[in-house]
Amino acid sequence: MKINPFHLAIQVRDIAESVAFYEQILGCPRGRSDVNWVDYNLYGHQLVIHLNPNIGRDGKVALYSRDVDAHNVPVPHFGVVLEMKDWHNLADRIKVAGIEFIIEPYVRFKGQAGEQATMFFLDPSGNALEFKAFENIEQQLFET
Repeated sequence: MKINPFHLAIQVRDIAESVAFYEQILGCPRGRSDVNWVDYNLYGHQLVIHLNPNIGRDGKVALYSRDVDAHNVPVPHFGVVLEMKDWHNLADRIKVAGIEFIIEPYVRFKGQAGEQATMFFLDPSGNALEFKAFENIEQQLFET
């Protein structure tokens, strides 16, 4: 299965704070940048953070959540499907960094179509991220 890279631009409240998160915590290599935006390589996809100093009253992007598999899943959210080893490594880095999980790492839909390891957490501006992994991505990613 050939996967084309996606491009996603998100708003952040502070460039320096977000640079520290995306580079030091998530390990994303930096691409082009300007005073008000930075490009990142997010596991082969292009993520761009854009400064919006007017984000919410509390300095966070507003979130909404939906009940999925007995968890309140934040919407919107974004992330990448990783190899299982990389997913575990990222979960460990998030824990070591002291970042609070919205949904702790666990296996969702256990024994069902679409079984997957997943975790949710926020960046410093309140953007929700989900990273997941499948034992066999070719068979499970779009399984119904």
